[in-house]
Amino acid sequence: MDVLIIGIGALACLFAARLASTGMGVTLLGSWVEGLTALRQNGVRLTEMDGSERSFPVRVISAPNGNKNFRQALVLVKSWQTQRAAQQLDSCLSSDGIGLTLQNGLGNFEILEAALGSQRALLGITTFGANLLEPGHVRLAGNGKVILGAHPRVEPLADCLHEAGFPVEIVSDPESLLWGKLVINAAINSLTALLRVPNGELLERPSVRQLMGKAALEAASVAVARGIHLPYPDPVVAVEEVARNTAANISSMLQDVLRGTPTEIDAINGAIVREGEKVGVPTPVNQMLWQLVMGLDGRATRKTP
Repeated sequence: MDVLIIGIGALACLFAARLASTGMGVTLLGSWVEGLTALRQNGVRLTEMDGSERSFPVRVISAPNGNKNFRQALVLVKSWQTQRAAQQLDSCLSSDGIGLTLQNGLGNFEILEAALGSQRALLGITTFGANLLEPGHVRLAGNGKVILGAHPRVEPLADCLHEAGFPVEIVSDPESLLWGKLVINAAINSLTALLRVPNGELLERPSVRQLMGKAALEAASVAVARGIHLPYPDPVVAVEEVARNTAANISSMLQDVLRGTPTEIDAINGAIVREGEKVGVPTPVNQMLWQLVMGLDGRATRKTP
């Protein structure tokens, strides 16, 4: 079975390498010239947490081929690229196929569903961490799991991911988990991007640790007001545990800032502010973090995986 992955950044390369390692055919669709060139020349390269490295051949395309011949697809682009990715996927996903978003932030699934229809769109999250060392070369930065929403077409894709070494869970309420991850991303990613530090450093600075907790509490309050049941009882404990368990990780938002490319701040902290306005929950800390990172985004270019 061939799998299409839209995106050629860190997580896209991680999933491509793991899937290709099983002998499965993997095609990556992207627009980043340096990444496409590296993948064509060297395949996708994966450095494990123990330092071992392997490479795997993959097929690379820069535009949809117009043939709706893919039945399984993963969307792993940045949130501001989702609209384009959804349109591309619609032109190459079979009528009985399924497209899975594992992206950060809110709104990605809704865009995918609008383009593909509910029968071909699937919501999921992943807690794996990955750092892009150079074009086409990814380092595993933290193990995790893949959590998929229940769907009539989910089983074949879940089996593929499981075979590739990803622990997979299927749940009836993926929105709860999506918001659970959103709260943590809002509290950690924006601060690491602004301070340019790994996740664990946030716990070592008392004032920053306090700010991280306030951001998490705000975001959790919005979730509760929307009727979302978060997958943990205390958001501050949860976010500190994640920061501790991923202490050496360079967050995806910090990776974007260091590369000079746009971040996903609008779909994370910005989304929390907008959702807070809808339900009447004030979010001053998330508003501040959103605006500060948007200031960094003002210097970024749109050339990105």
